[in-house]
Amino acid sequence: IGGAPALYPAAAGGARPRSPFRRAAVMATPCAEEDPLARYRSPLVSRYASAEMGFNFSERKKFGTWRRLWLYLAQAEKSLGLPITDEQIKEMEANLDNIDFKMAAEEEKKLRHDVMAHVHTFAHCCPKAAAIIHLGATSCYVGDNTDLIVLRDGFNLLLPKLARVISRLADFAEAHADLPTLGFTHYQPAQLTTVGKRCCLWIQDLCMDLQNLERARDDLRFRGVKGTTGTQASFLQLFEGDHSKVEELDRLVTEKAGFKRSYMVTGQTYSRKVDIEVLSVLASLGASVHKICTDIRLLANLKEIEEPFEKDQIGSSAMPYKRNPMRSERCCSLARHLMTLVLDPLQTASVQWFERTLDDSANRRVCLAEAFLTADIILSTLQNISEGLVVYPKVIDRRIRQELPFMATENIIMAMVKAGGNRQDCHEKIRVLSQQAAAVVKQEGGDNDFIARVRADPYFSPIHKHLDSLLDPSSFTGRAPQQVAKFLKEEVRPALIPYQSKMGGKIELTL
Repeated sequence: IGGAPALYPAAAGGARPRSPFRRAAVMATPCAEEDPLARYRSPLVSRYASAEMGFNFSERKKFGTWRRLWLYLAQAEKSLGLPITDEQIKEMEANLDNIDFKMAAEEEKKLRHDVMAHVHTFAHCCPKAAAIIHLGATSCYVGDNTDLIVLRDGFNLLLPKLARVISRLADFAEAHADLPTLGFTHYQPAQLTTVGKRCCLWIQDLCMDLQNLERARDDLRFRGVKGTTGTQASFLQLFEGDHSKVEELDRLVTEKAGFKRSYMVTGQTYSRKVDIEVLSVLASLGASVHKICTDIRLLANLKEIEEPFEKDQIGSSAMPYKRNPMRSERCCSLARHLMTLVLDPLQTASVQWFERTLDDSANRRVCLAEAFLTADIILSTLQNISEGLVVYPKVIDRRIRQELPFMATENIIMAMVKAGGNRQDCHEKIRVLSQQAAAVVKQEGGDNDFIARVRADPYFSPIHKHLDSLLDPSSFTGRAPQQVAKFLKEEVRPALIPYQSKMGGKIELTL
C-alpha cells in the first residue's frame, strides 16, 4: 500500500514463497466415523484407566441406569395404586439394555434435551409403557440419581485398589522394618530411621485416604423422587394429596437403587456440596500418592530404592544407560491433575442459583468422570510400583557410613565419660577432629575419616575397642522396628479386613 516494498521481495512480484510445510497445513480432515484415530480421545481412557472404571462412566452405563430408574419409578408407583399394568412393567424390563443410541442422538439434536430424547427412544421400543415412562419425574430424577449411583460405584472400584496398595506396602514395610537408612529433614542428612518405618509414613497417609473414601461413599444418599423444585408437588398430585404415599414412593425407589437413605430436602438437584466432598477426598488421595512417588523418585536418584524396570524397557531415547522412574513420574503428573479438579465443584456449588441453574451440567460431565478415572490410574500404577520395589542395602549402608561418624559423636562422648573422661575435654577434642574430617569431605572431596582420626588419637584409647558397637547403625534407629510392627498389627491389617477377598492379582501395566 502506498508504494510499500513487497512482503516477499525475493519472490517474483512479491508472491508468497511455497512453504515446505504447506501440504501438511492443508491436510484434509478425515471423517471420524471412518477413522476413529482422527478424533481426539482422552488419554485417561485410551491409555491408562481400567476397563471397569471406563465402563462406570460410559454412556451405556449412564443410559442403562436411566432406564432402570424409570423402571423403579413405575414399579413403585404401581405398588402404591397408580394404574400401571404388569404388561407395561414387563415391556420396560425387556428393553432395559435395548438402547438405540443413533435414534437417541437424532432425537437430542432435534429436541436439544437429552432426557426427553431418551424418554422418546425408550418409549419407541416400549409402546405399551410409553404413556407412563418418567411419570411425575423431572430430568434430575434420572440425571442426578444416576450420578449418585455412578459415584458410589466409582468408590467401590477404588477402595479395593487402594487397599491392595496398602497391603503391598505393608508387606514391604514388614520385610524392611529393621533395615537402617539415612533419614532426611529439609532433604539434608538427619538421624537414622529404617526403610520399613519410612514406608509406614506412606501407609499412614493412605490409610487416612481409605477411611476418607469409605466415609465419602457411605455419606452418599439418593436424591430420590423430589420433583421439579424439590417439593414433590407432582407426586402429591398423582396420589391425590396422600403425603404418606409420596413418602413411601421416595423410600421404595431409594431402596430399589441400593441406597439406605435419600436426601430429605433438595432443590431440583441434590446439593452440589456433595460433589465437593467427593472430589475433596480424591484430591487428598492425589496428594498422598504425589508425596509417595516423589520420595521414590528422590530415592531412585540416590540409587537406594528403585521402582520396577523391565528387561526391555528404555529409559531414554538418547541415553541408553538411564533408568528413569517413569511410573512414579506418571503418578505425580496425574496426581497434580487430580488435585486441581476439586476447584470445579467448589466453584459450581458457589454459583448455583436458588433451586437450580444449568451451568453445572457441562462442568460436572468432565470433572466427576476425570477425577475417578485419574484416581483409578494412579492407584493401579502405584500398585504396580509397590509390587516391584527394589532395595539396594549396600548403597544404603555406604551412605550411612558417610554420615554416621558425625551422628555418633554424642555416643562417643557418653562412652568416654563412663570410662572416666571429662565431658568438656572430650567435646573439644571431637569438635576439632570433626572439623578436620569435614574439611577433607568438603574441600578435598574425600571420604569422612572422622572415626580413623578418633582411632589414631590416644585420648580415646579407653573406648577404641567399643567403637564398632558404638557405630552399629541399628543402635541409631530408636524404636523404628517396634513402631513398624505395632502400626501394621494394630492399625493397618485390621483396616484391610473388609477387602481380604479382593487382595489377589498383580497389576501389569500396558503402557
